[in-house]
Amino acid sequence: MRLLKFLLVLIVLAAAAAGFYVFLPYGPSSETFVEITPGIGTAGAAAQLQQAGIIRSKLAFELFKTLKNGSLKAGEYRFDHPASLPEIYARLHRGDVYTLTLVIPEGYNLFDIAQAIAVAGLGSREGFLSAAQQHTELIARWSPKAASLEGYLFPDTYKFSRHATPLQMLTVMTRRFGQQAARLGLADGNTARAVTMASLVEKEVHIDAERPVVAGVFENRLEAGMPLQTDPAVIYASLLHGTWTGVIHQSELHSDSAYNTYTHTGLPPGPICNPGMAALKAALHPAQTDFLYFVADANGATRFARTLAEHDTNVAAYRAGR
Repeated sequence: MRLLKFLLVLIVLAAAAAGFYVFLPYGPSSETFVEITPGIGTAGAAAQLQQAGIIRSKLAFELFKTLKNGSLKAGEYRFDHPASLPEIYARLHRGDVYTLTLVIPEGYNLFDIAQAIAVAGLGSREGFLSAAQQHTELIARWSPKAASLEGYLFPDTYKFSRHATPLQMLTVMTRRFGQQAARLGLADGNTARAVTMASLVEKEVHIDAERPVVAGVFENRLEAGMPLQTDPAVIYASLLHGTWTGVIHQSELHSDSAYNTYTHTGLPPGPICNPGMAALKAALHPAQTDFLYFVADANGATRFARTLAEHDTNVAAYRAGR
């Protein structure tokens, strides 16, 4: 009986210890980050967690992980409240790593993305722009003479570690572009032209059904030797020179920039933004049309015209609507 009582006491004590080390919440009440590096092993991860004050006992964590017979995912983890050991283990097992979200809408240019990078806390605007101009090797297969990565940073929602470098982020974005280009059947030889055309279409209209028609208008003007006369390209020229004020001035319409589609015929030397799938599809499959002009109407849709006289009427209607 004495031995049985002793064993019962041991069992109660062991249960109490297990409840204390395993199930009683423990940890920081303020934001704490722990980086679990690849290859560190269970013992190393447990030691880091204990040192950071996330768990009470690294031994208890190791034993619990052994019982679960699971694996731990490397990465940076954020802890901001006390939690039980099973909850901590579950987070590391499923890889609930801490990331920052970056949203790139269709039509964002490098300057827009750089600003979004800064707002998301992923780095400086200047550092991102510099890297986007420096690492053109990322798109050499599509545009070997590109001056920057403009046009090839595919619009999407991305999640990055707060320690991600500009090069790492650019690599992910250009890889995403490559995946979408493959889906569209873009060949390396015609990608640069398609992306440049798509960037103009992206900036000119916002209704997907109108994009192929706009692409058809641009193709007709190119074939006729007419300048494209697209304002977004003029704006982009000013952005590159750091002179954009929010309003197009007459001096900008007469500038000698290669992006000035009023004074130069043909496509600009490169994309003016990062187009989405709808604009890329339109560039690859422009509508067969005899339209040569287009302008927005008062409702935000687009009016197309075959002659300059018809276009002038549409422009007058647009101005009257405004």
